[in-house]
Amino acid sequence: MVEPASVALKFAFLAILYLFLLWVTRSALKDLRRGTQPGVSAIAATPPPDATGLHAAARGVGVGGDAPRLVVESVPGLQRGAAYDLVGDCTLGRGDVEIHLEDPFASGRHAQLTRQGSVIVLEDLGSTNGTYLNEEPVQGPQPLHPGDRVRIGDSVFIFEDS
Repeated sequence: MVEPASVALKFAFLAILYLFLLWVTRSALKDLRRGTQPGVSAIAATPPPDATGLHAAARGVGVGGDAPRLVVESVPGLQRGAAYDLVGDCTLGRGDVEIHLEDPFASGRHAQLTRQGSVIVLEDLGSTNGTYLNEEPVQGPQPLHPGDRVRIGDSVFIFEDS
C-alpha cells in the first residue's frame, strides 16, 4: 500500500518543478522582448559602466606630422628597434596580415589598429589569448598614447607618435 505522505511529496515535487519551468520560460520571454526596439540593439543601447568616451580620451592626443609607428621591443623573429609605420589601418597576427607575427600565442587575425580622426585605436579581434595594452587586457577599442606597450603573446611593441 502506498503511503499518503509519499504521494503528497511526489505531487509537491512536480508542482515545484512546473513552477520552476514556468519561471525560466517567463524570464527568457522577457529577455527576448527587451531587445526588440527597432534600429537599436540591446548591446548598443547601454554602454558598460566602465566605458570611456573615445572623443574625451582623444583630447590632447593626436597624430603628429609624421606617421605614428609601432617599435619592436621584443618579438620572436624580429630585431629589437625595428619599426612599422602606421600609415593606414593594419592587422596584427600570424595569418595573411599587415604585421605578421611568428608567435605561437598569436591568432591568425589577432588585433587591429585603425585611425579614427587623429587617434590610433587598438582593438582585439576576438583572439584566443587576448591583446594587452600596458599589461591590461583590451576590451573594446582603446586609443593609443605615445609610450603605450602593446603585447600579443610573447610579442611586445611600443607605440610612438613621431
